[in-house]
Amino acid sequence: MHRILRKRVLGPNLVELEVEAPLVAAKAKPGQFLIVRLHEKGERIPLTLADWDAQAGTVTLVVQMIGKTTYQLGQEYHVGDAICDVVGPLGNPSEIRHFGTVVCVGGGVGIAPIFPIARALQEAGNHVIGVVGARTKDLLFWLDRMERVCHELYVTTDDGSFGRKGVVTEPLRDILSARRVDHIWAIGPAIMMKFAALTAQEFGVPITVSLNPIMVDGTGMCGACRVEVAGQTRFGCVDGPEFPGELVNWDLLLARLSAYKEEERCALEQYLAVKGSRL
Repeated sequence: MHRILRKRVLGPNLVELEVEAPLVAAKAKPGQFLIVRLHEKGERIPLTLADWDAQAGTVTLVVQMIGKTTYQLGQEYHVGDAICDVVGPLGNPSEIRHFGTVVCVGGGVGIAPIFPIARALQEAGNHVIGVVGARTKDLLFWLDRMERVCHELYVTTDDGSFGRKGVVTEPLRDILSARRVDHIWAIGPAIMMKFAALTAQEFGVPITVSLNPIMVDGTGMCGACRVEVAGQTRFGCVDGPEFPGELVNWDLLLARLSAYKEEERCALEQYLAVKGSRL
């Protein structure tokens, strides 16, 4: 069992959790993820590692309440409560080395997993440019952390409530137009990563994206996380989660992400109805 040591609300339906997981924290690297199961009858969900402390034996998760399980985690689990299973670190870590000038793009909750990548790239001697964005000011978080690990930081909101009005691909395009960039990382909603990849491809800059396909076991056994990369089938969990953005079949990924929308909606509605009846 993994106790929750700290919980903080970051924004609407967005929480940060610090959880006891010493074995995971001892091995964690940027770009990896966890599989979490809340209780013995709970579903398994993948959550990207946002931060960790090997000495304290803790991992930090940023959870956006979208489906039934993430709502349950965000609303019903508090400091002192225990999560049944926290399995990881899973997936291949990011390739961290000296590239030169790099851009780290985080969209929405993707700001959390882009942070440790930006930090590691900065520690490796790169000039790190950060670009982060969200729909509105209330959904931005960890700007202070990103400022510490980026030499430059650009912030956007869709509604213009903070920073530049627009989406993250706009400052990305400006940066690529103005200077040489050696590599880009982008993490966020699939549609954001798709257009970040198209923008990078236009300028001939390699881009690494972290894919978020439907996933069950996280160890390559179920096959649910299939993605098409360079015309070949890959598993998001064991072959990824990071892939060259210009080689991803984005239309297929987006279609697969929508495969269970109706079931997910029904599960969440039933959960909220039951929870509401208890209040």
